[in-house]
Amino acid sequence: MEDAKLREILERFVKDLTALLSTIKEDVPVITPAIDLPTFFNGVRPMFGRLQAKQVSGMEAKIKAFKKAGLPLSHAAYAMATSYHETAKRMQPVKEGLSLSDAWRKKNLRYYPWYGRGDVQLTWEENYIKADKKLGLGGSLISNLDLALDPDISAEIMTKGMIEGWFSGDKRGRHTMVRHMPNAEASFSQFKSSRRIINIMDKAELIAGYAINFQSALKKAGY
Repeated sequence: MEDAKLREILERFVKDLTALLSTIKEDVPVITPAIDLPTFFNGVRPMFGRLQAKQVSGMEAKIKAFKKAGLPLSHAAYAMATSYHETAKRMQPVKEGLSLSDAWRKKNLRYYPWYGRGDVQLTWEENYIKADKKLGLGGSLISNLDLALDPDISAEIMTKGMIEGWFSGDKRGRHTMVRHMPNAEASFSQFKSSRRIINIMDKAELIAGYAINFQSALKKAGY
């Protein structure tokens, strides 16, 4: 009788302890190792010449978004290369037409005011609505389209959009990073094919070269 009671007490203790450990595990944040930023910036400096403060902060915002999303090395490198190309090396979100006036955009862009903004030039009303919902912005992006120019929001739009294939597709499905870069480290040909994620094959080889450089720098920095 005493043995049965003791067994019951032990079983209850083990059950309660297991439940407690499960709760603790859920509450503990996942810590991802920080990359060596000075090493990374030294690796990409030849692509920029003298790095400006805004270029540095823009890349930091993107790395933060990549880490949050759990992007592997190849995906992070290609997303960074995409921003490098689409922002004309600024590494900050830009408006379509760069330095052109809003009056020019209103006159010449048939999808005004839903013109391109951000690292990947989010365009068209339906895509702004999708980004607002996917990021849980509660309509704030729709009421203020220029939120797409916020570095953190822009980085998340680029990251989620390239992961999920928001921007392009074909008969086989959406063009996503996993589809074109299935491995942690990608080849030049895989980076070249990845241009379909954003804009068919426009400047595909040029951007693939950028991605190779970013991949090397990120890898040396411990990404």
